[in-house]
Amino acid sequence: MNLSNLQPATGSTKTRKRVGRGSGSGMGGTSTRGHKGAKQRSGYSKKIGFEGGQMPLQRRVPKCGFKNINRIEYKSINIETLQLLAETNNLTKISVDTLIEAGYVSPKHLVKILGKGVLTNKLEVEANAFSQSAIKAIEAVGGTVVKL
Repeated sequence: MNLSNLQPATGSTKTRKRVGRGSGSGMGGTSTRGHKGAKQRSGYSKKIGFEGGQMPLQRRVPKCGFKNINRIEYKSINIETLQLLAETNNLTKISVDTLIEAGYVSPKHLVKILGKGVLTNKLEVEANAFSQSAIKAIEAVGGTVVKL
């Protein structure tokens, strides 16, 4: 093998369909577009969602609900996660920065602490929001809650 006899693998390349090059080619005349109608004309493009004149899906299905623009989205962290983090790193204070370093949240998220799990360590927890059950669980073991 050398540069003079290189060629692609068999079946890997196909020849392009050349339309509109005379009737002898078998693809002259209508150039594979069929007879008359919008699809045969140049510049044809159907609208997105067009279903041949039938009422399109986005108009058949009713509108419902809305998106609340004032909603505040929180990344939720359970107290069982705080307990695990405190045990593995020997922590007494857990802040949003600690959670970011541990990889639980990204810097753009607001953090809400939820009350799932059992907390045994006395912790000082800083977050943007807390559930009532989380506040009870943290204060039950002598910890403190700091809302940012």
